[in-house]
Amino acid sequence: MDEQKNITDILKGLTQEDFNGKVDLHMHSNFSDGKLTPEELLKDAQSKGYRLIAIADHNTVEGYKKTNILESAMVITAIEFDCWYKGVLVHLLGYGVDINNEELLKLCAKTKKETEADLVRLFNHRHPKDVIKAIHSAGGAAVLAHPACYWAINLDHFIKSLIDLGLDGVESYYPYRRHRGIIKFHTAETVRKIARKYKVIMTGGSDSHGKIESII
Repeated sequence: MDEQKNITDILKGLTQEDFNGKVDLHMHSNFSDGKLTPEELLKDAQSKGYRLIAIADHNTVEGYKKTNILESAMVITAIEFDCWYKGVLVHLLGYGVDINNEELLKLCAKTKKETEADLVRLFNHRHPKDVIKAIHSAGGAAVLAHPACYWAINLDHFIKSLIDLGLDGVESYYPYRRHRGIIKFHTAETVRKIARKYKVIMTGGSDSHGKIESII
């Protein structure tokens, strides 16, 4: 569909340099487990000279539905879904999604705890195939978040199997701070090599839960 082609073109046009203080496609607001409102995140990004951002709250798009941040041309819609795959809890980012798409909304959180409480989020029953299908139905692009954190003996095979399910991209520029650095099983360069091998979209984000942090 045209919407999916548009967001894919936008993401494909981004380079590693863009993620060095110009673009951040992974942050969280207080509509999930972040500290700032979407408006505050937008203001912070503007003050720091960013030209493109995406707020990817856990399992919800309410931050877009209940604010006016989409009036800014520098904001693209996003969501980060929890799902289980091969016994591993994975996070799938959806970019450029229609926030009113019924198929997407069916997979979204029904309570606030499902957007912020780690223990509650562990008990989700989503499968990547269904999540990717819903993201595509909503005109979006599906991207695997922080891939170096997943316990997979063969990360190449793990990512390729998700690509076979329709995955469009891999988060390739990610700082792996705090607990993400502790549970990192692979290197960021390994992730980038896999992304280049399969010629998928390469995105980046700080995964900030407060003010925007550096990515690279």
